[in-house]
Order: sequence, then structure tokens, then C-alpha cells
Amino acid sequence: MTFAKLGLSQPLIDNLNTLGYTQPTPIQAKAIPLLLSGNDIIAAAQTGTGKTAAFTLPLLEKLAGQNRASPNQVRCLILAPTRELASQIGESVRKYSQGLGLRSQIVYGGVKTHPQINGLKRGTDILVATPGRLMDLMKQGAVAFDELEYLVLDEADRMLDLGFEESLNELLAILPNTRQTMMFSATYSDAVKQLAKVWLNNPEEVAVKQSNKVATTVRHQVYPVDKARKPELLAELLHRQHWHQALIFVKTKREADELTELLIAEDFNAAAMHGDKQQYIRLAALKAFRDGQLNYLVATDVAARGLDIAELPVVINVSLPHVAEDYIHRIGRTGRAGLEGRAVSLVCADEIEALRAIEALLKQRIPRKEIPGFEAEHRVPDSHPRNQKSAKANSTPNANSGKDKKPKIDLPPPDVTKGPSLRSNPFAKSKKK
Repeated sequence: MTFAKLGLSQPLIDNLNTLGYTQPTPIQAKAIPLLLSGNDIIAAAQTGTGKTAAFTLPLLEKLAGQNRASPNQVRCLILAPTRELASQIGESVRKYSQGLGLRSQIVYGGVKTHPQINGLKRGTDILVATPGRLMDLMKQGAVAFDELEYLVLDEADRMLDLGFEESLNELLAILPNTRQTMMFSATYSDAVKQLAKVWLNNPEEVAVKQSNKVATTVRHQVYPVDKARKPELLAELLHRQHWHQALIFVKTKREADELTELLIAEDFNAAAMHGDKQQYIRLAALKAFRDGQLNYLVATDVAARGLDIAELPVVINVSLPHVAEDYIHRIGRTGRAGLEGRAVSLVCADEIEALRAIEALLKQRIPRKEIPGFEAEHRVPDSHPRNQKSAKANSTPNANSGKDKKPKIDLPPPDVTKGPSLRSNPFAKSKKK
């Protein structure tokens, strides 16, 4: 299968050849012909499947042969949940559309609106936007959709997770009814299905096989540890393993900042990336990480999808995600292009259910490995089906023992001068504050 057989014209194919793209991915092979024929589609596709090109290429094909957008008007709107994803989609549009004479623009929050407003004045053939900033610009009268022909909702499930449903409903009320709409989502939750009913018109469903599978080149590892000692264990692993780069996931913005501060105090080359960081700081950190100038990027799930980082050796989950599918999104940055990757998770007793859900999704048991000196006070049971009985016995007191069940608590790090440890407390420097 070639891109030419999918119905794309020679100028687009020449651009793809220049970029080194010779054969379409499965999602591209299925979606492009349907979109060129004018169908609405709902596609189950995750990061790394080539979904951006799956909707961008047919849009460019159709837009290139039509009149340009009028002042302040938009012909094609692509909505993305995060600034990083919007930026990457916009960059893909720019690369694929070389020589086609189309005007494209990216708008997202965290930067000044004035340059974005000026850019919209001349009219935009393809606008890539995050919902929040788009609504701000609409209220200021900077953008209009009377000429809108095409709409893309990328990572629709993530937009709902981030609370954009109200903004989407406001937008839906003002968009033309006669448009072609395409929705891409990594998961098919009930909320996503309901969104599709409202936004799409008799859509074709497109899915690629094994949408929740990870590359066979990824090796998974769980390190059981008490919650309070996770930062210390992370530093120990970074010292031991000598990974030249790692994408490190935490749950909250505060955790990202605190962990980064501790890693820097331990002389690691690290930076944090989350929604409260100014956009230029986030983009600078991401660029440094991609260029190999930054070794460790500590991120919330804002970075879980859409990041394209070549040859990343390891992804580390300091906290497991609440939703098992998000584990797939997180570790999708490693083990790509046939290269071996590592997915390392530091798991405490409170995360047992999350771990079991991830193993059920992977259909495999993730090996456990304890580091001497970091043994968990509250055990992480083995969730392999053959070991469920022993796991239950280890995690639940004997009903006939007469002892009350101990509550799960987060113990403070033990005094390193009294207990076994591989080295002194790695974060002692941070206590000078």
C-alpha cells in the first residue's frame, strides 16, 4: 500500500517522500479514503499510530483546491486538549503543506493573545486550537466560523477528562451544521460515545487492531516501595541504571515541582512540565529534552500523549495513573521503531488496584523487584492469577488471629543512620530550606 493508492495528489506525496514517509500506517490506510470521500468518522487511535497524518493529509488534499479563507474566518478547525499536542499538530500541518499555499495557525493559552488575534485577521485555512483559548478569542470577536467546512476533535477522551465539555457544547452551538467532522479518541468510554452522537453525522467507525497493546520491545518492571520513600528510590535507580534520559510521570503539579527540586538538589539534570508552567518554559524544556540537553523530564499526564521523543530508553511511573489505559499512553514514548524500551513503576500498597487493572489490560504479570534497603513496610501483593490466594493472605490479616487490621498509612522515611541503605539520604540537601 502506498499513499498514492489512497488518493493523495503528487504535491502531498512529494512532501511525504521528503519527510521519509513511504507507506501509510493502518489507521492512515483506513481513515484517509473515508475522509476524502466526505464521511464523518470516529476513530479509535492512540499516540504513535500516525493519527495526525490520518486526518491532516486528506484535509490538506481537499483544502488545497479551494478558495482561501476570508478575514477572521476559519475553513478547518482542529481541536486538541493540550498546548503540546496543538503545537505538534500545527507543526505537522506546516511540514505536510509545504508549497500548497495554505495558511495555518496555532492558538493556545499561556501566551499573549495579541499576536494570535493579528494572525487570525487575514483568515485561516487550518486553525489548530485548544478549547479554552479558542473560546476566549471567540468572545473577543477575533475568529468566526461561517466558512467552516471541516472539524477535527483530536483525543476527545482527554478533552472530556480535562473538563472541556462545557466549552465544546458552547462551540457546537455556533458551528455550521453542514460540515465534515472527524473524532479521534484513544478510548471509547460512554462519555465519548455520547459526544460522538451529538457532534457526528452517521459516522464511519475506524479502529486499528490491538489499540491497547504496547510494543513487544518494552520491558515492564515494578519496584514495590512505601509511598514516602518513592523519591529516594527514584534517585537510587537513576544512580544505579545510568539511564541517559527518562520521562518521569507523577499525578499532580505539586508533585512534579517538588520531585524536580529534589532531583536537582541531587545533581540530576531535571526539569518539570505541567499546566501551571508558562508556555515558553514548557516548550523550552520539551525542546531541551528532545535535543538530549535535558536528561530527566518530570511531567503530569499533560505530557502523556502527543510527545514525539526519539529513542527514549525509559519511562518511569512514580505514581500509577488512575485509568489503566493511561499507562499505555505514558509508556508509548519508549520502545519505538524496534528499539528496546523500559517501563518502570514505583508502586506502593495503596496502588494495588491500579496495578491489577494495568496487568489485566496488558494480559500479563509485571515482574516485581525489591531493592535492598527499600523493602516496603506495606506489601505489594503478587496479582498474578496463580498467586491471588497468597497475595490475599499477605495483604489481609488472619480473621482468627484476634488482631485488628492495620490501616494503610504512609510511613516517613526511616532514619538512614539506623536502617539499611545503599547510600545516605539522597535528598538531604533539600532540608537546608
